[in-house]
Amino acid sequence: MKKLLFIYFVLAAGVFSCAPATQVTGSWKNDKAPSEKIQSIMVTALTGRANARQTVENDLASALEKDGYKAVKSFDVIPPTFTQGKSPDKEALLAKIKGTDVDAILTVALIDQETENRYVPGSYGYAPMTRFGYYGRFWGYYNTWYPTLYSPGYYTEDKIYFLETNLYDARTEELLWSAQSETYNPGSLTEFSKEFSSVVLAKMEKDGALK
Repeated sequence: MKKLLFIYFVLAAGVFSCAPATQVTGSWKNDKAPSEKIQSIMVTALTGRANARQTVENDLASALEKDGYKAVKSFDVIPPTFTQGKSPDKEALLAKIKGTDVDAILTVALIDQETENRYVPGSYGYAPMTRFGYYGRFWGYYNTWYPTLYSPGYYTEDKIYFLETNLYDARTEELLWSAQSETYNPGSLTEFSKEFSSVVLAKMEKDGALK
């Protein structure tokens, strides 16, 4: 019986943990921009952390390529050594981008992050009954159920990351599309990056940003 209860709660926890950690909270599309189909995109993660930049750009590029677009990672064109710790030179930067002959530039930036303490209330446990062998005597029944009757409350810390994703015309530098998203308690950089890439690309295509 205890094993059945344990399995039940593990499965229940798994269902709730499947909820997406990343959600798009708002988006905007430039309806005044020329209607030209985008076929190639440079992806740029605006962060000083080389590992995070490379991971996000790799996953965004992979997601775009799966949908038939040509993707160029800025890490391959504009490596960390490009600026050598100085502010980037506009003309040199734009020349690098235009040299790739892409149609658009997709940027991702972390604009804010928050940490919140949250109280998770205690709860009573329940699982469907499949066997009745424990009904023999009071103690057998009570001892089986007592440990599962109540799970005490506890405090937990939530981490929330706010990101902005922009799509620009590579030729005119005009903003074509923008979206804001929130990511709750990402398990790891790898998990976040893959889910974020999938969610944002789906929204971008739904909004018709890629024509």
